[in-house]
Amino acid sequence: MPDTNLLAGPALRRLRKREGLTQANMASLLGISPSYLNLIERNQRPLSARVLVQVIERFDFDPRSLREDDAIGGLDGLVRRMADKRFADLGIDREEVQEFLAAAPQVAAAFARLYDAGGGGERVVTEDAAAAARRAVERWQNHFADLDHAAESLADELRLSRGEIAAGLTERLREKHQLQVRILPAEVMPGQVHRLDLHARQLQLSEMLPGAARRFQIARQVGELEMREEMETLVAGAGLASPEAREALREHIADYLAGALLLPYRRFLRACEATGYDLAILQRRFAASFDQVAQRLTTLGRVGERGLPFFTAVIDRAGRMSHFTAGGSGAGYPLDGARWPAWVPYAAFERPGTVLTQAVTFGEGESAARHWFTITRTVDVDGVMCSGRRAVVLGIEARFAGDLAHARGVSLDRLDAVPLGTPCGRCGRAECLTPAPARLASTLPRLRP
Repeated sequence: MPDTNLLAGPALRRLRKREGLTQANMASLLGISPSYLNLIERNQRPLSARVLVQVIERFDFDPRSLREDDAIGGLDGLVRRMADKRFADLGIDREEVQEFLAAAPQVAAAFARLYDAGGGGERVVTEDAAAAARRAVERWQNHFADLDHAAESLADELRLSRGEIAAGLTERLREKHQLQVRILPAEVMPGQVHRLDLHARQLQLSEMLPGAARRFQIARQVGELEMREEMETLVAGAGLASPEAREALREHIADYLAGALLLPYRRFLRACEATGYDLAILQRRFAASFDQVAQRLTTLGRVGERGLPFFTAVIDRAGRMSHFTAGGSGAGYPLDGARWPAWVPYAAFERPGTVLTQAVTFGEGESAARHWFTITRTVDVDGVMCSGRRAVVLGIEARFAGDLAHARGVSLDRLDAVPLGTPCGRCGRAECLTPAPARLASTLPRLRP
């Protein structure tokens, strides 16, 4: 069983006191020495995977409680609160905050509650911050030329020297950054799928992550380590006012880098053009997931080597949109707060894993409505659980879709498109008597699996 190097002293101490045990008694039950348990409780030694398994088995312990700081945003959440100007004169640095959180996580949680209740507010990525970050991405049309060239050069270098990008990235982490990739049991990483443990010099990944998601996390870590300065230059240049918006943009760029490493620009674009943008072939050829390929398709804006202008959106079963990238499509986020029962993503959940296509028009009036071709498939978030299922939508103006593999057999005549019009919940038309399920059912013959 691998070593997790998890500092969890306060949680273990509370468990021991709850059970009414002395350190000697508990150490005996766990098969370790009292002195070692004392060091663990004082966060001077990590809680190894072997000891954690013993704790789970002997005390019916829920390992998710070890991540109690997640509720306050972890270390980053506490650091952001401490950055409040009211504490500026105290000179609190990140290391002090980390010590505070490690030594007294419940006291840290109490401070966070008081801070939030007092109007400081937990600095999570709000809708406004996400919207600001999205607008910044749209100004670049989701193509960061310098980053993309650098990622492509690195991918080519690793491919030439090692022949397989995942192995090359793993070796890069080991050789250049002294980081090992460890795959850990799910019970050792409760509520997490990846974790960077600098104490152990490990990038730790959950066994629940499928292969494509594992490769993505490794590529993301390489990109963040090797191109951090370029990333921060982009974030600073965006001129975003709030730290939440800057963090949202930083996360987007880190994901962008991972995609650029795994699907290098020229090779990926050539494959797209040779296959008619056949998503299944692209997934196989680059060992990527559907959503990774979809997101990469929105980034192909290199001058002189442009790909087709796609947008992508991610929608949950309730119809909420958690992600939208316009890319070079010019799509003006027509989906903000919108729900169209006749749009195919709402049927996708009944046919999980099936690629569904549909030609639609958004907007009212023949001249105002834009004509789109959309491709939809459900994916599981990180491949971990069905409760995290989302519909990933790729969209492109129908005038560009004629040569797409997925458009074969689908009419791209505007007159045959499903007119979505104004979304339900906004139009308020009293004369519309057709129930939503019936409107959806009326479009099903147009679906192409």
